Amino acid sequence: KWKSLYQIQGERKRIMRETCSKYKSNSRRIITPYHVSRIFVEDKYRVLYCEVPKAGCSNWKRVLMVLNGLASSTKDIQHNTVHYGNYLKRLDGFDHKGIYHRLSTYTKMLFIREPFEKLVSAFRDKFEHPNNYYHPVFGKAIISRYRVNATKEALRTGSGVKFKEFIQYLLDVHRPVGMDIHWDHVNRLCSPCLIDYDFVGKFESMEEDANFFLHLIGAPQNLTFPKFKDRHSNEERTTTKITQQYFAQLSPAQRQQSYDFYYMDYLMFNYSKP
Repeated sequence: KWKSLYQIQGERKRIMRETCSKYKSNSRRIITPYHVSRIFVEDKYRVLYCEVPKAGCSNWKRVLMVLNGLASSTKDIQHNTVHYGNYLKRLDGFDHKGIYHRLSTYTKMLFIREPFEKLVSAFRDKFEHPNNYYHPVFGKAIISRYRVNATKEALRTGSGVKFKEFIQYLLDVHRPVGMDIHWDHVNRLCSPCLIDYDFVGKFESMEEDANFFLHLIGAPQNLTFPKFKDRHSNEERTTTKITQQYFAQLSPAQRQQSYDFYYMDYLMFNYSKP
C-alpha cells in the first residue's frame, strides 16, 4: 500500500514540475515573505503546510496544533481557535535566514481540491449563510454591480448573492472588490513553481493521503486525520453532483471562462476538465 502511495506522490510532483517548466519562467525568482505568507510552520515535526481554503485546511491546522503539543486531540479544538487563535506560526513571520532554513530542511506539503468543487464550496459557505464579513464586503459590491433593479435591502445588507452574480464578479477584470483566498488560484496561494513541495495531497483521497503523510513524518500512531466537517456540519459536503447543479445556472460561455480562469490549477494538479 505504501509503495503505490509513493508512486502516486512521484507522479503528482512530476506533473506539477513539468507544468511549471512549461508555463512558468519564475524558477529563478527570489522567494519573498509574500510567497510564503500562506504557509504554516510546525517546528517539532518540521512540517510546512500551505493552506488552501476549502481543501481540509481547518482540520489540517488542528493536526498541526496536536503535533505541536498545543492540544491533545483534534476533537478538542474549536473552529474559532483554529482560525483566529494565532497558535500556529506562519513562515513569513521569520527572518530571511529562518525562512530559507525551514524551506530547505522541513517537509513541505499542500492539499488541493477539484477547482470547481472548491469554488462552489466557498460560495455556499460564504454567501448562503449569515456572514458579517463576506456579505457587507463582497456581497454589497457584487449586488450593486451585477444585479439589475436590486432592492434597497439587498444593497444595504449584501445578502443573497446568486451564484451567477458571484461568477460575473470572479470573471470581471475590473472587479469591484479584490480577490479572496477562498477562490484564488492554488498557484497564487502556494507558489508551487517557486517552492518545491515534497507532498501533494488531494481532498478527494483525503483520508488515505493524510494518513500516509502522517506516517511519513513519524507522527504519533494515535493521531489520524479528523473526518468531521468543520462548518455547517448538518449540511451535505459539496460533491460533484452539487457542483454540477450550480454550474448548470451558468451559460456555456461562463462555464468555459470559469474553466479558463482555473486552467493552471486543472493542469498542474491533473484534474480532468469537468
